[in-house]
Amino acid sequence: MKAETHPRYQEAEIRCACGNVIKTRSTKPTLLLGICNACHPFYTGTQKFVDTAGRVDKFQQRLAKTAAAQAATAAKKKKK
Repeated sequence: MKAETHPRYQEAEIRCACGNVIKTRSTKPTLLLGICNACHPFYTGTQKFVDTAGRVDKFQQRLAKTAAAQAATAAKKKKK
């Protein structure tokens, strides 16, 4: 086999924008992330809604109308 064909596998640091540092191994010495498991809403259980121009409220209203319409059609089918 030829020598020096593969990149060097070395100790590496993964750095997140929140300040979390994870030690691992990689071909690059440092990796920069925008979001990690320490700050991601799915893993932390906290969700933030950024409501720009009432979009979340409009979505929830549409969702309520759809649910009401589905309930009404289900009630009509039951009567028949």
